[in-house]
Amino acid sequence: MKDLLYLKDEQLKGFIEKIFVTYRESFADPKKILKKYQLGTAHHKSLHLISFYEGITISQLLKKLNVTKQSLNRVLNDLKKLEFLEFKKGNRDTRVKHIYLSFKGNKIYNEIFFSQKKRIYKAFLNSSAKEVLNFDLVLKRIMNEKL
Repeated sequence: MKDLLYLKDEQLKGFIEKIFVTYRESFADPKKILKKYQLGTAHHKSLHLISFYEGITISQLLKKLNVTKQSLNRVLNDLKKLEFLEFKKGNRDTRVKHIYLSFKGNKIYNEIFFSQKKRIYKAFLNSSAKEVLNFDLVLKRIMNEKL
C-alpha cells in the first residue's frame, strides 16, 4: 500500500493505458453486433443508459451522456426508426417524454450486454472477492474525482 503513495508518472501512464485498453476491448465485441444494424458507440451508450435507467427522460439522458440535443436527437431518431425505443408522456407533465426500450430494443441490448458480460464475468471469476470490491471502489473514485 505504501508504494501507492509514491506513484511515478510512468506508473500512472501505465494505469491510463490499461484503462484505455480495457475500454477498447470491452467495447470491441458489441461493435460487431452494432455494425449489423449500422449503429455506433453513441447508440450503444444510449441503449445502455435507457436500459439501466428505465423511463429516463430526454433531459436526464442529455446530462448523463454530456452531449448536445442535436447529437442525441440523431441517435434517438435512428433507434426509433429501428423500433428499439418507446416514448411515453409523463403522468404529471405531458411535455416530458420518458424513454423505454421496446421488445426489439431489449433484444438487441441483451445481445450487446451478453457480449460484454462474458469478458467482465471471466475477469471477476479469476479475481478474489476483495479484488472485485476494491476494483469497484477505485472505479467509483475515478468517476467522481473532479480535477
